[in-house]
Amino acid sequence: MILDGFTERPLGFVGPLDLSWRKFPAAAVEVGQRITAEVTAIDLDQGQAWLSMAATENAQLWTFLKSQRVGEILSGRIASIERFGVFVALDDGPDHPVFPGVGFITISELSWRRFETASDIVQVGQRVSCEFLQFDTWNGEARLSLRATQPDPFRTFAESSAVGQTLQGRVTKLVPFGAFVQVTEEIEGLVHLQELTWTAIEAPEEVVQVGDKIMVVITEIDRERRRLALSRRQTSTALE
Repeated sequence: MILDGFTERPLGFVGPLDLSWRKFPAAAVEVGQRITAEVTAIDLDQGQAWLSMAATENAQLWTFLKSQRVGEILSGRIASIERFGVFVALDDGPDHPVFPGVGFITISELSWRRFETASDIVQVGQRVSCEFLQFDTWNGEARLSLRATQPDPFRTFAESSAVGQTLQGRVTKLVPFGAFVQVTEEIEGLVHLQELTWTAIEAPEEVVQVGDKIMVVITEIDRERRRLALSRRQTSTALE
């Protein structure tokens, strides 16, 4: 792209994600067409200016999203629940040209606890306050986190528990490599196959079933990855 006022360099370049926030961005431009775009970066070595047409296509939205800071709390109303996440109509945000709301919460950022669908956590029309994570320049969205505004149950558990501690839990899921056991309302841990019993087995179903209450010992608390490792064989009994 040749920039007005420059015969050779810098050349302007609009990436495919900066063409438009609409559904069919490729249809936004044609060869020879004059455009208005915002400079987002300068590559001195290549003599190239990176541009965004999306920024000028909806200047009010771009300005709003650029003004947000990581960690800020934004409030709004749940506008739509999709299988891939939740759209939020922000109180102070403009309308989005395509989506039901400018804010968006991915499934993983809805809650610390396990759930089947997003509607288990929120409902359309519900008011929420979320933490701003980033400006998604591809979709023109404010990426949000609802769970960041809530206490992390794993951190609370880790602070009050220790390796070697014995707990009672309920088997919630069987997998080829072991069994998941719920030890508190919000915390599950994995008992690896070799930790289910002192006797060699090929599948967890040989010794436990979903719904069984068993005694387990904490063998590892991984705070960074938020993982809890348990052992059944290190306890002397199991509650049927």
